[in-house]
Amino acid sequence: MADRPTQQAPSLARRVELLAPAGGPKPFAAALAAGADAIYLGMGTMNARRKAENFTDEEFARACRTAHLAGARVYVTTNIIIKDDEMDEAVELIRRCTALGADAFIIQDWGLFSEIKRLMPEIETHISTQANIHDARGAAWCERLGADRVTLSRELSLGEIAAIHEQCGIDLEVFAHGSICFSYSGVCLLSSFCQAGRSANRGMCAQPCRLPYELIDEQGREISAPGRGRPLCPRDTCTTDLLPQLVDTGASALKLEGRMKAADYVFSVTDVYRRELDDVLAGRNTGEKEQAARKRQLKRCFNRDFTHAYQDGTSDDDMMSYERSNNRGELVGRVAGFTAREPQTKGERLRAAIKGPAGTAHLALDAPVGTGDLLELRDDDDPDTFLTALARRDAAAGEILDVELPRPPGKRCRVRIIRSQAAIDRADDVLKRAYPRKRPVDVRVRARRGQPFEVELSCCDNPSLTACAQGFIVEEARTRPVSSEDLVEHVGRMGSSPFEMRTCSVELDGGCGMGFSAVHKVRAAACDLLEEAILAPSQRRAELAERLDIPSHRGVADSANEHKDARGAEAMVCALATSLEAADAARRAGADRVYMATDDLDAAGISPAQARELGLIPVLDEVCRAGDRERLDSWVETGAAVAVGNISELALAAERSALAEVRSCIPAHNRPCLELLAREGARAAWLSPELSLAEIERIAPASPLTLGICIYGKPRVMTSEHCILQVANACIHDCARCSLRMRKLALHNIDDKMLPVRTDIHGRSRLYDAYPLDLTPQMPALLSAGVTRFLVDGTLLEPAELSDQTERARRALDAACAGRKPAPRQKGSSSGCLFVGVD
Repeated sequence: MADRPTQQAPSLARRVELLAPAGGPKPFAAALAAGADAIYLGMGTMNARRKAENFTDEEFARACRTAHLAGARVYVTTNIIIKDDEMDEAVELIRRCTALGADAFIIQDWGLFSEIKRLMPEIETHISTQANIHDARGAAWCERLGADRVTLSRELSLGEIAAIHEQCGIDLEVFAHGSICFSYSGVCLLSSFCQAGRSANRGMCAQPCRLPYELIDEQGREISAPGRGRPLCPRDTCTTDLLPQLVDTGASALKLEGRMKAADYVFSVTDVYRRELDDVLAGRNTGEKEQAARKRQLKRCFNRDFTHAYQDGTSDDDMMSYERSNNRGELVGRVAGFTAREPQTKGERLRAAIKGPAGTAHLALDAPVGTGDLLELRDDDDPDTFLTALARRDAAAGEILDVELPRPPGKRCRVRIIRSQAAIDRADDVLKRAYPRKRPVDVRVRARRGQPFEVELSCCDNPSLTACAQGFIVEEARTRPVSSEDLVEHVGRMGSSPFEMRTCSVELDGGCGMGFSAVHKVRAAACDLLEEAILAPSQRRAELAERLDIPSHRGVADSANEHKDARGAEAMVCALATSLEAADAARRAGADRVYMATDDLDAAGISPAQARELGLIPVLDEVCRAGDRERLDSWVETGAAVAVGNISELALAAERSALAEVRSCIPAHNRPCLELLAREGARAAWLSPELSLAEIERIAPASPLTLGICIYGKPRVMTSEHCILQVANACIHDCARCSLRMRKLALHNIDDKMLPVRTDIHGRSRLYDAYPLDLTPQMPALLSAGVTRFLVDGTLLEPAELSDQTERARRALDAACAGRKPAPRQKGSSSGCLFVGVD
């Protein structure tokens, strides 16, 4: 956040919404007090931060009322995949939250979105970043279906955001500060497969990306560079340096991440961005001293160090926090010395013999420290070992501060503030207020002799919100006449109301007299009327929501057992190959349909027309940014099958009348989602590996789409814009010539699993689970449910291995169709989530 020269106001002179997080009532109050224009939060369990405190109905209604009176909006996050048997509950949650005061809903699941548009079309809907929208075509698709806003992927650059804004009219929301997911949001399965079904798509992410991993080569040797133990751990986004450019992209809302953070974090971050954004929109220069103070305030919040690499259009090492995944705080000095204390007791002598004596560390400060600040002392030579201590007094930069330690620190210890007591105190002060933020009002007082005394209030931020109250008849003074100053003072005492006076104009006849208690009653009545005017829109929405009679979601579909023979005739073995040799091997082994990724087709010199002649179905990426469309769009042809991995690609397929098969990275966990995809041009869908067999048996029988499932292969659990192989510190910045990219490398995790890593020619990495899925024993049940396409994923298989697995799948399908039991699951493989599902 370097000092910047005087800025002209952005070319888009408009209000940009500052959107702050709240994991519970206390952070909510902090966000409001710090100046948030809108606050997003979760209710119940249907949100991506289920482990946050979240809100009860009573707390939520009170929060909405408080926010609306302050001029802020409230958004509810329903940003998870919805299971089919949860659809009624999800729809009812949205109805209930609307009745309680919600302004909009942030939605990931396309089935839930479809149901809300069908049942409650007047409700404002925002598409979550979990829905993986990367380009203007995807955003326009959301707009056409009735969405009011799209939260774009964190990976997009400023130029890409601006291009999307120029090409479609929907509101765009972008992340401005906070933690970054390593994987593209909405397509990460790492937590589900590595942490016993704790799904990131269901709000239960265990954050395995923050753990240590080693990059291992074919011989089992570690090739990670020293100090790079966390190859999946990015730094936090911070865009304060880029706010003028970010505003100029046309983004409607700047989002601050942090629904798992405490009130002091929310207050501090929101406060800095409020002041920064106000300066940018006003074209004000911020002086060096103020900039330094704001930077310090952010650094003293939880952070893993800062980056704006994605906004710059890069994804190199400078965005990674390889060394540590916990809070770095602010570096404020170093340990200059240590004075040991003579042990006094047997226990102290024993501890001193093992770890060294307790004593006083002398800290040389480069930045100020406050009383109560929590300090971390970490040795550069042993970064996994650290001590913490409390500052017992205020100390300025340049001073020596003494702190008590239980043992000697390392010789090269640096000192950081990892918790600011001042930030905690500021947030605590907010929680003591009746209203975290009072709304400024302009006041007009009218006191004409013989007429009713009148007080009119209007909101400074929205003058259309006005209320006028009248009271007693103004009479001639019997003693001392009232002055204009008297009226300004007494009408301006807004006390327990949610308002504060900014300006006051007085129309007063000379010689008038009145009792001030009567004046206070009229002012109080005006405040009550203004509250009613402000709350009227949400009250109208609440009344509509209360009157809604929403029909129950359809029950379990009829069994498809009677269609088993017909579906057996339709059933196919499919194979995903990585080369023409592998494709031929799969066909000889019994594959009915063969798929190849477009990159592999390009590498083989195969054109779209040739692929069609050869019967090879192109597989498009799960990521489709503007820069990807030139290489991907040509594979979408009228009347030809194509596997699409992104909403943008589905939109193009519908436009060109292609036979779109929706890949599992567009998750369909409920029947309304399948129906929406069918209406939007899909012909088939590949089921998510997060679905259980019981869930498949619920949604498949009545599916309007042909359904397929991967029955063998290691699931892709992450797709990242950052190349994982950079952990080796050997990047040549030329993916076409990268020798590491051509090798069979893996990440070794703390559970002794080996997760294969592959980086494509565009520099994107994909991480795969350690064990292959093998669902062939369940093919009879899957076939009976209505699944008719069974895929062998050969992404990580040699041609001979793909041939063997395809032949094995062929035998299993033939057995299932004949009513026989397929062979048992292959040793070393897994059933994935098929029997346990995901939380």
